[in-house]
Amino acid sequence: MCHCFLYPCSSCVDPCRKWTGTPVETGAGTVAHNLCSSIFISGLPEKETYDELVGGLIGPARLLVRYHIDRSAKTVDASMLLAHAHAVFTPGYGCRLTYSGDNPLPVPDARIEASATDSFAPSAAVQTQNPALKAALDEAFEGAGAKKRHIKAVVIVKDGRVVAERYAPGFGVDTSVMSFSVAKSVTNALLGILVRQGKVSMYAPAPVAEWQDANDPRAHITPDNLLRMESGLDAAETGSGFDPSSHMLYDSSNMGAFAARRPLKIPLATRWEYTSVDTLLLDRMMSQLIGGGPAEFRRFAETELFDPIGMKNVTLEFDGAGTFVGSSHVYAPARAFARLGQLFLNDGVGPDGRRILPAGWAAYSRKSTLGSNYGAGFWTNDGPSEGAAWRAAHGFPKDGYFASGDLGQRIYIVPSQNLVIARFGYTEGRNFGIEADVKLIAATISALR
Repeated sequence: MCHCFLYPCSSCVDPCRKWTGTPVETGAGTVAHNLCSSIFISGLPEKETYDELVGGLIGPARLLVRYHIDRSAKTVDASMLLAHAHAVFTPGYGCRLTYSGDNPLPVPDARIEASATDSFAPSAAVQTQNPALKAALDEAFEGAGAKKRHIKAVVIVKDGRVVAERYAPGFGVDTSVMSFSVAKSVTNALLGILVRQGKVSMYAPAPVAEWQDANDPRAHITPDNLLRMESGLDAAETGSGFDPSSHMLYDSSNMGAFAARRPLKIPLATRWEYTSVDTLLLDRMMSQLIGGGPAEFRRFAETELFDPIGMKNVTLEFDGAGTFVGSSHVYAPARAFARLGQLFLNDGVGPDGRRILPAGWAAYSRKSTLGSNYGAGFWTNDGPSEGAAWRAAHGFPKDGYFASGDLGQRIYIVPSQNLVIARFGYTEGRNFGIEADVKLIAATISALR
């Protein structure tokens, strides 16, 4: 989705785009998929979720939606005018919109289903005795404008230890929260593992079958270009319902094939432009390299990333072709996402000293792309952008960077302070409450100093 001002995407300043799909099709898909995942993965209440989450995603258009939840079949149907979408929950694989010709999902691995306990901190939420830190959390959850921010979970990790956390009513340490585009940072980590294993070269042409003609200008696009969103593909993400990314995510069975069909719009590596299309191409590439479909991909993610860093109860969702939707669809408790931030804070070294990501991968990830607010799978304070300067001036240190998703799903990483803050919620409006988040970061640094 479009993120303006503090980390603007080019679609905010260049809104004239070619329409693809229709907004009622993507709107129906948005409602069906996100209600399905929230109810059957996270166990959240229907009305509050619809009002806050769906309202945040599609705004007044939600008045045009009709939906039905079948709790026995674990399905959600949604209609917007003449468009209809059907989402189905599969244990171990979350929810996906259904289309004719979809590949069936495999039976989940019982071992993975059972690994739902997080040893990062006690089973109850950690209550801080630091009055300044408590005041910072009070302000985030109860201060001016807090009701509009709908913050659901905050986990603060200092020196590798949870020092404070807070959850909204109905949420807790085991509640899976949605990632939206925080998932792009999960894609970053999985890609880094394949680089460390020697299976991916970031600067060689990406192995996209549709681009192999020597005369195809896309044949020169590399995984680095895709991770940095400088591919030049005609795939700007505006969140309007007309844009290619919305159509891919909520009205397409084979997202990787959809992404591979996008033509080149501008010369490679000449402009940064936010798009989930680039990320889906990396996800399809990784799925093909790992092989074995969703079951093997999930096993790879568990054994190579989640288990070594202690991320538990993680749900990865896949499209109808079996490709991981690593631009948007990951669910896990907030503590688990904080563990991902801690991995990058430790330069890719796990809690047992095992190297998971290549040395220097975290620095690579936070390096600004073409002077923008974006690095490689993370937003960043590096570089000369207006947003980076604003955040640094207001208390989010210059070496900081963050995973970020629609409605304010975020993992903030501050190496100079040995600090990670995971923050999840349903925040509407421009910037999804990042001004208040920066205030929380500055207050936390001050309180823990």
